[in-house]
Amino acid sequence: MKKALFWICAVALAALLGTAVYRFCFWKTLPEEGPLAQQVEHILQQNGCLVCHSYEPELPFYSKLPIMDKIMAGHVRHAVRFVELDEASKNLAEADEVLVAKLEHCMLTSSMPIAEYRMIHWGTGFTSAEKEIIARWVRERRMQITGTEEFADSPVRPVPSYVPYDEAKADLGKRMFNDTRISLDNTISCASCHILEEGGADHEDDRVSEGINGLLGGVNAPTCYNAIFNKQQFWNGRAADLQEQAAGPPVNPVEMGDQSWDDIVARLKCDAALVKEFEALYPESGLSMHSVTDAIAEYEKTLITPDSRFDKYLKGDANALTKKELKGYHEFIDNGCAACHVGVNMGGQSFEHMGVFGNYFAERDKDIKRHADDDGLIGFTGNPRDLERFKVPTLRNVALTAPYFHDGSEDDLDDAVEKMFEYMLGKDCTDKTEESITAFLKTLTGEHPELKRQ
Repeated sequence: MKKALFWICAVALAALLGTAVYRFCFWKTLPEEGPLAQQVEHILQQNGCLVCHSYEPELPFYSKLPIMDKIMAGHVRHAVRFVELDEASKNLAEADEVLVAKLEHCMLTSSMPIAEYRMIHWGTGFTSAEKEIIARWVRERRMQITGTEEFADSPVRPVPSYVPYDEAKADLGKRMFNDTRISLDNTISCASCHILEEGGADHEDDRVSEGINGLLGGVNAPTCYNAIFNKQQFWNGRAADLQEQAAGPPVNPVEMGDQSWDDIVARLKCDAALVKEFEALYPESGLSMHSVTDAIAEYEKTLITPDSRFDKYLKGDANALTKKELKGYHEFIDNGCAACHVGVNMGGQSFEHMGVFGNYFAERDKDIKRHADDDGLIGFTGNPRDLERFKVPTLRNVALTAPYFHDGSEDDLDDAVEKMFEYMLGKDCTDKTEESITAFLKTLTGEHPELKRQ
């Protein structure tokens, strides 16, 4: 009897001590009332999100122990390649759509912190009260970004039916877009690599773009459709907008020739009628690099593709998607694909590492040789952290824009989906999931007079 009483007391004492240790070391408090952004920052801090999601993490003491040091290093590497929170978490009031979507996904799936971290740090992981605060912040921030509450519960939005543009300048820009005189030998135009009938990208059989004199570039030409919705242009983001992007290829030695814009303008000025048109529309500059690129940019504003079947579904048509396609959409969301492929363009809003899990460049087709363009964003920023980071491509009209990825390494859409699961999500994609997500992606083909749907 005494022995049983002893063990009962011992267990009770251990429980009290355990509770005391838990409350002292791991007890979380709800943030004080105030701006939702500040409340979410408090939640991220308490859950230890910055332990891994920072380039200068404050690692716990056990990270220096044998074996643990390698495990922690691996976790931090994956964490910062998925999202870096050190600076972003200090200004959540200005968070972009991508960060909002990533935090929403982690909240909804309870995927963070990872199980290994929770085993040591009791009490971490979002509580129902914390999730409610994050959900309210997500809605609030999306409404601030979009100016409407219509799609505040969705990381993606339909393509608008109209973008304001100057009709006269766009008409002139269309002709410039198709004018081969911009190239050194009069053989290449913007439309040579951005084929409107084929999704606004290269030919399906062209892995990378072919420029002047048959020279091959290092990347696959991204689609020009819906490019107006991109945050920046080019795979490495070196152009801030459409006009700056239009100025690049004409003076690229591989694309349109080793020439200057002065050379191009002089050549175009041989056309008196063209000079007259530019002087009428651009009296301040006439025919110049500025006016030519501005006109092309104005034309590209017209290259939007609204009214895809998926857009109709988003706008309330419950019958726009089949059961299989709708299942693919839900799997697209549940697996975190929409954490990067966000917004109107379902992409184009951020630059992500090609290979959060695994070494994509070491494991891709051996016939694809390393190229300077494989360096990605670092080629523009010079920041070592940006090595192999690329603009997330739009998924609009993706069924028409094969081959895929910046290097054109995948010919088939279903194979591209599988590769994304492997290298960006770190998990296998079942045949059924691959099939349904691919079916969903095919519903993203929109409408445009020059776009031939398949």
